[in-house]
Amino acid sequence: MNISKSSRSPVLLSILLAAFATTYVQAEAPAGKIALGASISMTPPAEWESVPPKSNMVQSEFRAPKDQKEDTARVTVMSASGGIDANIDRWIGQFDGAKKDEAKIEKMDVAGATVHMVDIAGTFKDSMGGGPFAPGPMKKRENYRMIGAIVETKNDGLVFIKMTGPKTTIEALADGFKKSLTSLEKK
Repeated sequence: MNISKSSRSPVLLSILLAAFATTYVQAEAPAGKIALGASISMTPPAEWESVPPKSNMVQSEFRAPKDQKEDTARVTVMSASGGIDANIDRWIGQFDGAKKDEAKIEKMDVAGATVHMVDIAGTFKDSMGGGPFAPGPMKKRENYRMIGAIVETKNDGLVFIKMTGPKTTIEALADGFKKSLTSLEKK
């Protein structure tokens, strides 16, 4: 790939911002909590098992429920940019033929943060790579569901928490996911 001299600065800035965001979200959190930035954390459900992230853009990754090896959900936590509406549209676009009016979109305030939650089901276009910036082969997964949350903090920017998996698995984990969002607390 040949990057022209005039486009190097924005590319370099994007790489540096992504590295900063990754470091920033990995701040210390009290025991049993996940740091969502320097000043906010949440308590993950007991059903989540921490696993090594599949992508270097993801700060924390979990498998749920932790006692299963198949039909589990993937839960990721990461910082990102691009705006709330653009990311909600991107998440909905990960479902084959999905339209925004088919998704359940909610907004709530917790611990001084605004949480935008998206819940959608259908055929999930699962990228086997590192996401939209490092795509790999795509596999369509029928009867999947995603619950995603964008935590809009005053001091830490946007933090994304996304749980994707078989519809029946997500159904069993949905209440725990939502409860974890209400556990947000300032450090």
